[in-house]
Parts: sequence; structure tokens; C-alpha cells
Amino acid sequence: MKFGPVPVAEAAGSIAAHTIRAGDTIIKKGAAITAEAAAKLAAAGVAEVVAVRFEPGDIDENAAAKRLAEALAGRGVVTEAAFTGRVNLFAAAAGVLTIDAGAIDALNRVDEAITVATLPLMKPVVAGEMVGTVKIIPYGLPATLVEQALAGLGAVMPIGVAPYRPLSVAVISTLLPGLKPSVVDKTLRVMAERLAPAAATLSVDRRVPHEASALAQAIAKEAASSADIIVVFGASAITDRRDVIPQALLEAGGKIEHLGMPVDPGNLLLIGELAGKPVIGAPGCARSPKENGFDWVLQRCLAGIPVTRADIQAMGVGGLLMEIVSRPQPRAPALLEAAPVAGIVLAAGRSTRMGQANKLLQSVRGQPMLRHAVEAQLASRARPVIVVTGHQHEEIAAMLAGLDVALVHNPDFASGLASSVRAGLAALPGTAPGVVVSLGDMPNVTAGVIDRLAQVFAESSDALAVVPTLLGQRGNPVLLARALFPEVEKLEGDQGARRLLDAAGDAIVEVPLDDPAIALDVDTPEALVALER
Repeated sequence: MKFGPVPVAEAAGSIAAHTIRAGDTIIKKGAAITAEAAAKLAAAGVAEVVAVRFEPGDIDENAAAKRLAEALAGRGVVTEAAFTGRVNLFAAAAGVLTIDAGAIDALNRVDEAITVATLPLMKPVVAGEMVGTVKIIPYGLPATLVEQALAGLGAVMPIGVAPYRPLSVAVISTLLPGLKPSVVDKTLRVMAERLAPAAATLSVDRRVPHEASALAQAIAKEAASSADIIVVFGASAITDRRDVIPQALLEAGGKIEHLGMPVDPGNLLLIGELAGKPVIGAPGCARSPKENGFDWVLQRCLAGIPVTRADIQAMGVGGLLMEIVSRPQPRAPALLEAAPVAGIVLAAGRSTRMGQANKLLQSVRGQPMLRHAVEAQLASRARPVIVVTGHQHEEIAAMLAGLDVALVHNPDFASGLASSVRAGLAALPGTAPGVVVSLGDMPNVTAGVIDRLAQVFAESSDALAVVPTLLGQRGNPVLLARALFPEVEKLEGDQGARRLLDAAGDAIVEVPLDDPAIALDVDTPEALVALER
């Protein structure tokens, strides 16, 4: 193929490389220049044009794109007509996208003139969704390049859709004291929503004690039934192959394919098999409708695609799905519309580990440490904000002068943290459905963390507490639901939110955050110096 300036007298039969305008004559980019059009250009004073001329053995862009697209489209994929060197490929039915990535990579390496792009491997798609596109860059290319690309594919048709099958899914839930039936009911509703796009049905809702023997019997029974897939939602997360769910699968005669996955949320997932049927031990995050590793495994099973240990281990790249404060996902709803929580900052302690000085009055980034914690609450959507004072309460009050907070003095502050928590909760308005409790000695916690906890609370109607975690470890602040407030009367001494979380049992929602601030409190002079550095 030749590309470049062509005398207008020789342009007939070539292709305009760019749109040409001369008087009333317009020849669009990519259009053939006819003898009549060339004459009009010459009459308008055009001496030459930039054009493309094919040579023997060349193939035009549309014909090349069409041949390649037809060779790429496998089961469940259809192609559209070629246009401007492009052919798009579409899913013919809902299912999971299967791609031979090696074949696509090899085709893209044949020549820079040939390009193929697809959606990610194993992505769930709906009928009519575009799953790939072939684009030929120049207006034409040697036909030998197309033949080379086709020869590289061989009999492989690398882009396909494994259609969903109308399968039956049995769900087994294990129960522990403290796990509300409403939590299980909500889990089932979310599960039914997950199955709907695949036209699969939730055929069994079985609930058994969180014990290996009882669960083993339930799994064995469903394996012998008409169910195609078995999903187990545990009252407690799977943390070891010797835990209840994996042991129950083994006792039932099944096998464990893999425990754990490099997808977050979704790490604590188990995939196994019994009687030829997939058995999935769901991670706790699967109770939420948000995308997590469970979706990746379930969708493949619904499309009849086996999930092996190697498949799970290959999910790490792209497996970081968690939402963090600094990068909320677009799917997150508006913050706090359903949960206008209140805020409490505990600031009554005597700072015994700091020495003579009150740590809350020490300077951090040019202002008292406590002020940072209070201003974070005020910058969030939590209202009202209550500060519980005790030791040196007059100095604390003076330092917070001018801020829109309610000060509650705890005269019994010397008895420990429990009395301050009680004082703060007692001052809350009766309309507050929950409260975010912050510590005055954590000056790096931001309003974003507080709002994130409140957002999750709004989305989790059965949650008694919402807790941030860093690398799997719980931190502060914590959000407590009003239903948990009566437990505060049982607190003694320095017992605080940790004791209340114990009372919440499994009705705690953990929120993974990539924020060290939730684990950094300042208790000692050394910690203060390190913070300033």
C-alpha cells in the first residue's frame, strides 16, 4: 500500500487519506476518489491530494477486519458488519466471557496494522453487550499479514461466551447464638438477586447449627438432591482447613479444591466438590450485594465453567476490589442519606502514660491533638458531635471554644473509660440511630473514615457495629448502633468499645481501609515525637 501525495490527475481510483474540500466538492476521509471527483478537484485548482493506493496483494481494511473477526468469534459471539476497518463482536446470550489470552496476544504481535481488544477474561456479560473489537489501523495491508494472523489462530476461536444454564442452587446457613434470623434472610435475598441474571433458582434454604457434623449431613443431603450447586454461608468466617465448613465437606465425602483467594473482599472463600457438584464456602462479604470474590467463582459455576485451584490462584492481578476512603467506587451511594449518625469524641482520660502532661493538649501540626480529632468529626456528616471531658475539663473546654460541639463532663472519669462511654451515649438525642465513637488521641483520623463507617451502616440494616480494619486488624473509630446502647450499662473500669463489640457478636461489619491512621493512637512521649517526625 502506498500512502502520500498524489497528483490530482492520477488520483482516480485511490482513497482519500484525509477529508478534501474544494469549492462545492467534498470527499470524505476514506472515500474512493472517482474520476469525476478528481476532475472537479482539478477544476477547483487542487494540484495534488494525500491518498492511499493499493498494490497487488493488498486487502482493504474492511475485508481484513471481517475475516479476522469471523475467525475470533466463538460460541455465543456474533459479529457486526465492517465499517472504517472495524468489526465489533457481541455476546449472543448472557453468560461468562471466555478468552484465549495467548491467542489474542499472538494476533496483536503479528503487525501493528492489526489490533484486537476485548473485555476482561471471565467477565459476566449480557446479551447484546460488546465483548471485543477488531480494528485495522491503515486503509489496507498486505493480505499475507491477514493470512499469517489466521494461521496463528489455527482452529482456535478465542473469544466466546459460556452461557448461563438454568441451574438450581442450594443454600445452607450455619447458625450461632447472636446471629439474627434477619441476617440470614437478607443473605438469601441478596443471593437470589445474584442468581437472577443467570436465570438460576435458589431451591433450598437450609439452616443448621455451626457444627461440622450437622453441616456435613446437610451438605451430603443436598449433594444427593437435584441441586446443581451448594453454597454454605457460615455464621463464622473460615480461617483454616480444620474449621467447621471445610471439615464438614470432608466428613460428607467431598474434597477441598482450594481455601482462600487473592481477591479482596473475598479472601476467606472455599471451593470444593461433592458428587460432581461445586460446593462453595462463602466469605462473609458475600452477604453484601457489592462485588467480591464470591461473585467471580459463582458466575463461573453458573456458566458450567470448572473452578480449579490454579484458577483461584490466578485471580490476584485485578483482585483488589475493596473500596478505600481516598478512592470510593462509583457504585457507592450518596453518603449517609439513610443513617444520620451522631459523633462522640472521648477526651476525659488522665494521660497516665504520657507523664505529667495531658496528651490531648499537646501540639500536633500546630494545634492541640484533641482538636484534630474533634475537627474530623465536625468535617464529617455526623451530628451532633459530643465531646466527653473529665481530667482538666476546663482547659479542654477553653481549647475547644468556638467549635460547634456539645461538651459533656464526666465527673467519674477516674473510674475508667466505661464511665465516659456511658456519659456520651446518655447525652445523645433519641433520634440518633447510631454513633461514631472517636478517641481524642488519634489525631490522624479523617472525616472520610467517619463518613465511610456511616455509609456502610446505612447499607447494613442488621449491623450492630461497624469497625474499620487495617491488614485484618480492627481499629478506631467504631460505629455503634442504638440497639447496642443498653450493653453499655454492663461496662466496668476501662472497658469500652471493644467490650461492646463482643456483645455485638456476628452482627459486626468490618470495613477494610488502607489508612494507618485508624491504628495510630498517641499514648507516650515517644509516640508523640514519632508522630511529629
